[in-house]
Amino acid sequence: MIEVFGARQKQLMRLLLKNKGGMTVDELAHALRVTRNAVRQHLATLSRNGFVTHGATRPTRGRPQQLHVLTDAGKEAFPRHYSWFAQLLVDAISGEHGAEGLRTRLGRVAAAVAQQVQQRTGENGDASLREKVVRVAAYMDELGYDARVGPDVEAMPTIEADNCIFHELAKRNPEICHFDLALLSSVTDSKVEHHECLARGGHVCRFKFDARR
Repeated sequence: MIEVFGARQKQLMRLLLKNKGGMTVDELAHALRVTRNAVRQHLATLSRNGFVTHGATRPTRGRPQQLHVLTDAGKEAFPRHYSWFAQLLVDAISGEHGAEGLRTRLGRVAAAVAQQVQQRTGENGDASLREKVVRVAAYMDELGYDARVGPDVEAMPTIEADNCIFHELAKRNPEICHFDLALLSSVTDSKVEHHECLARGGHVCRFKFDARR
């Protein structure tokens, strides 16, 4: 994500990444070889977008110096190779336990996550299937699926997602989709069918929910 910033802003953020205790405007201006006003403008932009914030103040003989630090969002703007590490884990599990073993372990992880989702969404046994689908669609959207409740299929509710957060991983390992299916089934206490899949060339990921399990 850091590629979207201007050259000076990237340099500034890299300086703050290296100097985790924070840096003053003067220190940034000296390191970047720009004016203090230019640094303030870059900091204002990065702060407005949630990537930089005020840190501690550094005591001096005179007026304390304000330090500027990266926020968590600023740190996450730098490349993270999560997908590479996830692929290593998937390959290791598949190599040791096979595809069926991978599915079994994904199902166990999904069951544990389902409990967290139910607590997060305030799910209870009295909710209807459609109410559960609405809540889990909102939760999926927060996670980055770009999800929403879709049109009914055969009078059953659906969820459509424009973004598969495991896309490249699922393309290489179709078993990964079992995580989504197991999670959605556990959270909604229903049978879930994968009608369309982005990883298999579909335009969306479409999940159909049926109360009859």
